[in-house]
Amino acid sequence: MALIVTASQLFTPLEAIPSPCILIEDGKVTSVRSQQEAELPRGKILDFKDKVLAPAYLDLHLHGSSGHDVMEADDAALMAVETMLACRGVAAYLPTTVTAAEDRTLRALEHLGKAIRKGAQPGRSTPLGIHLEGPFIRCAKRGVHPPEHLIEPSPEKLQRYWEASGETLRMLTIAPEVPGALETIRHARQLGIHCSLGHSNATYEEAIAGISAGANHATHTFNAMRALDHRDPGILGAVLQHRELTADIIADGIHVHPCVVDLFIRAKGLDRAILITDAISATGMPEGRYDLGGLEVEVKNQRCEYKGKLAGSILTLERAIRNVMVFCQLGLQDALRLATVNPATLIGVSEQRGSITPGSRADIVVLTPEGQLVQTILSGEVV
Repeated sequence: MALIVTASQLFTPLEAIPSPCILIEDGKVTSVRSQQEAELPRGKILDFKDKVLAPAYLDLHLHGSSGHDVMEADDAALMAVETMLACRGVAAYLPTTVTAAEDRTLRALEHLGKAIRKGAQPGRSTPLGIHLEGPFIRCAKRGVHPPEHLIEPSPEKLQRYWEASGETLRMLTIAPEVPGALETIRHARQLGIHCSLGHSNATYEEAIAGISAGANHATHTFNAMRALDHRDPGILGAVLQHRELTADIIADGIHVHPCVVDLFIRAKGLDRAILITDAISATGMPEGRYDLGGLEVEVKNQRCEYKGKLAGSILTLERAIRNVMVFCQLGLQDALRLATVNPATLIGVSEQRGSITPGSRADIVVLTPEGQLVQTILSGEVV
């Protein structure tokens, strides 16, 4: 039986449709129109009255949630992570690694690769590919990544990770100034891996060289990067200046000051900025100590720290969207772009995800006009 979803407003998100009627069949959107245009079709009706409909979210940088880390290489742990993400409005994500001993990294990549090849599971967020964060990063800007496991990049080393993942690597965070980085970026792009500049102390010229080699994104902008100076713009100058580069940011008000989040959105524009969470296993859990790729992180007063350094977050995309509405004085429709169509476009899945259009997956969030999550629908099924 067809499912008809109605509400007060729909943000596709590029288009605003009042009194929308979304027709869903076999988990796909088959029609999107206003109720003012025609009578409702036959089928089961879900009416959300004064609420707003929007595409479910995509998170390109997530380490865990629900007390579990994606590097655990355990089916039950991954199911717990993905179930919670679905309940928080996230339809799909990139499970993100942390620099670790090579055997642990390879084991995690193999397990995650198998999960990705299985495809979507009912009631769960779908892993679309792996985000390899480290070990190809600069020691001086490593954050909490263990220095003893950092290695210089090479096409051969990346190939080993690629094969261990079953060819499911989707994004690579890399410092462009590290020896071997430019050759590795070129090889990654040949494999179809998106290269993201991050954990880097690069000069402006070194960052530009990375972009010229094929880097097309930037990881948690401002965090773990050389500071911006008016005479020495560094990597941040390149990231903020170059339109061809998309960039993501952790908008929790802790990692980056709200004023700087606003400046970031103004610099990159609504079509090139992306919200991420960098969420760890503590997300959705009480304060305490939690695992981040083998590191014991303490969570207190909304901060995640390892030996006094920020170590990921407990942010959700739902919260990040509402934060940028406040930080940047954005309306809900504009804020939604940063967690839906923009990340979907970057990783090449915009025909199926990140928007509500005929032919797309029926992954929908139901929101209050202020952006508070009310309900998640994945593949036409209420979570």
